[in-house]
Amino acid sequence: MPLADRDHIVRPTGRDATTRAQELTAGILLAALAAALAIRHLVPIEALAPAVVTLLFAGAAVTAGIALLCRHGRFGVMWFELAGGLTFIGVVLSVLIEPDQLVRLTGVSDQPE
Repeated sequence: MPLADRDHIVRPTGRDATTRAQELTAGILLAALAAALAIRHLVPIEALAPAVVTLLFAGAAVTAGIALLCRHGRFGVMWFELAGGLTFIGVVLSVLIEPDQLVRLTGVSDQPE
């Protein structure tokens, strides 16, 4: 059976791009978590979720910029996929933000309604 014959497949001995992409993704998510823990003491607890989402979007923008600079085949695609993943995580977290949190961030206006 030719489909079951896998003798011709040779596994590369070095590290491939997917391994580097997984390590890079884990590193960026750990950096975002560390940044969220660091700014936890600087912003009110109601503003923490919007601040983390903003950090994720900023990280995605920087990653997409790196992807535009590094257009070398697989590596450019890897950077774009990472930027898309960070954007997706930011969108998912932004859905969890309550509208009241954003209203409290802007403050109460002295103007009559």
